[in-house]
This record gives sequence, C-alpha cells and structure tokens, in this order.
Amino acid sequence: MNHHVASTSARIILASGSQTRKELLNRLHIDFEQISPDIDETPRGESHADDLAYRLAYEKAKYFAEKDPDAIVIGSDQVAWREGAPDIFIGKPISPEKAIKQLQANSGKIVYFSTALSVQHASSGFEETIVEHYKVKFRHLNLEEIQRYVALEQPLQCAGSFKCESLGISLFEEMIGQDQTTLMGMPMIQLCKILRELKILVP
Repeated sequence: MNHHVASTSARIILASGSQTRKELLNRLHIDFEQISPDIDETPRGESHADDLAYRLAYEKAKYFAEKDPDAIVIGSDQVAWREGAPDIFIGKPISPEKAIKQLQANSGKIVYFSTALSVQHASSGFEETIVEHYKVKFRHLNLEEIQRYVALEQPLQCAGSFKCESLGISLFEEMIGQDQTTLMGMPMIQLCKILRELKILVP
C-alpha cells in the first residue's frame, strides 16, 4: 500500500446519501462534502454479506475518486443477515408490513451486520477497504410489541427494521461488537485510524 501524504487541506467527500453517516462523520469536526454516488447496489451473485458490503463500499468511493483524484473519498456500505444465512441479505423494509415481517423473523435470533469502509485518494494511489462486524441478539418479541415499535419509530429505511440508537434498543437482549458505529453504518474507529494515516488530524 502506498502511503503518500494527502495534504491536510484535501477535499474530503463522503460518498453516501445517508443522514446517519453524515452525523457520524460530523463527530470528527472535519470539513467534508456529502454527495450520493450513482451506483447500482444490486447484488451480483455474492454468496456472503461481507463480499457485497466490500464491493459496494469500494465502488461508492471509486465513483468520486476517479472524478477528483486529489480528494479523499469515503465510501461505506452495510449488509445485514441472520445467523447461519450470510447469503440471505436483509434489506430495508420500505413498508410497515415488511418491517413487521422482518422483526418477526429476527425475534430470538442473532442478526449480523457486515459494515464495509473504503477510503481512497487516487492521486497518491491510496486505497484501503475493510469489513467490520457487529451483531445483535433479539429477544423474543410478540406481535403487539413489534407493531407498536414499527408504528412509533417507522424504521422503514433501516436494514433489519430497527434503529439501535433510538427505541430499537428495547428489542434487544444483547449487543455484541467492538464499535457501536459499525452497527450504525460506518466503522468510525477504523475510519479515524485510516484518516490519521492520511495525515488528517483527528483530533
């Protein structure tokens, strides 16, 4: 890997339309632009969530790294899956009915999150892409609890149909992982490490 130093005044692009990822990156008090990349997120026959998350994070960052080689571009993607089924990807429910079905299927189960991060700085040849994991053990949920949760929180844009940083915490028996931001959609401890390699001061 090529460790040329990016200038500390480098343009930083968050290649994502996600409000949550924007809020996570705001924690670092660095200037960045958020632009949503135009890529096709359809799986291409990947047999494991890690592979799909890795490819999508890489492609999101590459989309802007090719357009602006001097920019430091951050791409991230998350794929959720239930224990024993890393090849069956849990998407965003979009409708309340689907959210209820997802949560019924999650009840009593462990749901894993494969969260990929790709940081690219094309002009120096820097590219680092990693996948981090987080898992959540759901308690046994009855239909009334699920319906009440979906009505209150409307988690229709969230893979797995819950928001861990909000009322979703009430659905869990246990949360297992090293960095809660991995569950939220972008592994920030790893991102800080990579930005320091690029001489971006955090803090």
